[in-house]
Amino acid sequence: MPPSVKVKSEATLETVQEIAVYLHRFHNLDLFKQGWYQIKITVRWEDSENVCFGIPASVVQYEVPPDLDPSSIYGVWRIDDTDNSFSTQSFRIKYARQDVHLYLMIVFNLRRNNLVDLATTAVILKFELIYAPTTEQGVELDLPLDASSAAIHEFRIPPKALIGLHSYCPVHFDALHAVLVDVSVHASILKVATHSFASKLPSNSANTEVIADKSSDASNKGSAVLVKVLSASRDILFEELHKIGRAISEALDFSDFVSIVSNMKQENPLANEVVGQGKAQNGRKVLAFISLYRLQSNTFFCIYIVLRFFFFSFCPIVQGGNEDLDFEDVEKLCSLSQNELMDCFHSLGDQLSYLWKTFLKYHRDNKTKIMGFLHETWIRERRTEWSIWMLYSKVEMPHQYTNSKGDETSQRATKRVASLWKLPDDPIQIAATRAELHRKSIEQMRINNRSIQDMQIFGDPLRTPIVIVEHVLNVPRRFPSENSLLRHIGHMDSDGFPLNLYDSIGKKSAQQSNDRVLKIVVFVHGFQGHHLDLRLVRNQWLLIDPKVEFLMSEANEEKTFGDFREMGNRLAKEVILFLKIKMDKASRFGSLTDIRLSFVGHSIGNLIIRSALADSIMEPFLSHLHTYVSVSGPHLGYLYSSNSLFNSGLWFLKKLKGTQCIHQLTFTDDPDIQNTFLYKLCQQKTLEHFRNIILLSSPQDGYVPYHSARIESCQAASRDTSKKSKLFMEMLNACLDQIRANSTQHRVFMRCDVNFDPSTQGKNLDSIIGRAAHIEFLDSDIFAKFIMWSFPDLFR
Repeated sequence: MPPSVKVKSEATLETVQEIAVYLHRFHNLDLFKQGWYQIKITVRWEDSENVCFGIPASVVQYEVPPDLDPSSIYGVWRIDDTDNSFSTQSFRIKYARQDVHLYLMIVFNLRRNNLVDLATTAVILKFELIYAPTTEQGVELDLPLDASSAAIHEFRIPPKALIGLHSYCPVHFDALHAVLVDVSVHASILKVATHSFASKLPSNSANTEVIADKSSDASNKGSAVLVKVLSASRDILFEELHKIGRAISEALDFSDFVSIVSNMKQENPLANEVVGQGKAQNGRKVLAFISLYRLQSNTFFCIYIVLRFFFFSFCPIVQGGNEDLDFEDVEKLCSLSQNELMDCFHSLGDQLSYLWKTFLKYHRDNKTKIMGFLHETWIRERRTEWSIWMLYSKVEMPHQYTNSKGDETSQRATKRVASLWKLPDDPIQIAATRAELHRKSIEQMRINNRSIQDMQIFGDPLRTPIVIVEHVLNVPRRFPSENSLLRHIGHMDSDGFPLNLYDSIGKKSAQQSNDRVLKIVVFVHGFQGHHLDLRLVRNQWLLIDPKVEFLMSEANEEKTFGDFREMGNRLAKEVILFLKIKMDKASRFGSLTDIRLSFVGHSIGNLIIRSALADSIMEPFLSHLHTYVSVSGPHLGYLYSSNSLFNSGLWFLKKLKGTQCIHQLTFTDDPDIQNTFLYKLCQQKTLEHFRNIILLSSPQDGYVPYHSARIESCQAASRDTSKKSKLFMEMLNACLDQIRANSTQHRVFMRCDVNFDPSTQGKNLDSIIGRAAHIEFLDSDIFAKFIMWSFPDLFR
């Protein structure tokens, strides 16, 4: 006779992860090829042994873009069943800074098959840029678009963020395919269903009761975890709806939801048992708050209080933190029966589903406002999130650098109170060590915040550059007595450039709605450089301020062997001509009230910029200088260069090619240092008119002396008692005096050390002589993102 069995009825609670991806706009920043493009999206679990992709559950085209050009759109969006990917329509890109509005919402579902996913598993969101060339007949239909992947950009949604996320997510792809896809990502957990099944246990087994108890405990704990997660997700979603509604001044109507809450007590009598002691008092308070809502139905905050109070009363799990998936409180729920947990699960699941559907409809009605709010929130959070790789410090600018305590002649020559600024033993080694120690501390971090993570940065945190920002304090700015362009323009250069731009602007009038500020940024390449060398910095600047006009200087392309004075004059003429064109254009659309002229230079491009500013034809525009970014610029030349290999290369250049600029950099263009170009340039007021000055350097850069890029003293100069040291200190102090101009208003002066990961550069001649880091400034934009988005006001 077979042994008898006991049948135990159990239930499995399942959830589904919903990821909603909203595509707002495709903006071409720097695509080098015209053609047909398409965006492909996939969603998958990060650590699944068998790759498990999310399934596109719904696709909604919000509206047809009003500026849609039918000739620029081909085909329809599609879903590929092989990898459950979603692909947009193909759209044609013809020119730079072109916009293609998409207005698409795609919702992906990922089934959660085990409880471990709730705490440890993240989601990978992958964007793929698909390209097909354009022919005379249009797109090459014989070539499948999904076979021409041009670039990929991945994001990681960590476990905490999966509980509830509403975030802006800019997609840029890579340096060769620089675009901006305005995307927002929304995540929540929803219930699926409840499946009952029978569990058979042999009645004659000695361990039957033990096994049953263990099974029940495990089932209860798993159910308690799900209930807690649902409550946290519900709370986050409701709070986000409240925050978004308040920010965009479009309050949500929760009258139906409040009715559900008020009737839930009658529909679910088990609530009384779940609440336990004090349930009657809590119930009366809930009804009182509901009545208060009905009296003040337009008060969104009142609804928020109602729901929060009800949930605290109904489900004790809500009292835990809703942003941290903290499982400490789960043990308290295990005392409840499985049926009680199921009722909580269903109640919370229904509330969450209602809120999620409400959000999707609300988003569709207010897509642009919500995108704007999430974008502004994203900007505010950049400095906090990226501070993982940034170190901040504040230092006092020394009154004066001197080369020796006993150099009384130098002290008398400066005619001011001199103070010896104590230098560290080896500034380069100290900077490199500080960055390396910080890199090791990052290795110990577990980054699991409630923010979407850009895998270009978070993918390998140890390979991301470390940026040390040194904010120099007490730097007042000297403003000219009158900041009017009109009072100074009225010159003509020797080549007949029209500098009298008075007529192109017109007289200044009272501030009107069509008043305009012309913002121009000039990018200047270095030795034997190309005018697009600084395009990655330019792209970040355009992202911060899309209205800025930029000039990628070509005046000295293939002409960087000559005299800095000639290169500066060519740049000045190029800038003035560009200014006139833009000013004439701006004046036709309104009253031009001001100009903000900024410069970005790489390597010797910084000396070309300063030479141009020292040219007399630039004088009318000096009072309109705004921000200056120096990327590894040899401002103090190579008088105390410690890189013997590089110095040998400079010697060969001077001997074999007779390069004039190399002679000027090494102070061999005249036997008397005081008559050299660079010494005289430091005495000219080329820096004092900028409102913001940012000096970028790297201790790994062997092409430019560390102290020269940072405009500070060095050990060799401070210990040298010769005349050379005295003249070097005069150059240094002259530069700092321009930054330290007297005024009641202050300018921003920062030194930023960028420490690249040396493992990415390999062991080759470039890394040995220090060229690798010098060029890394042009090949990487992560450091630029960190600096520019941490201080966006300097670039607006």
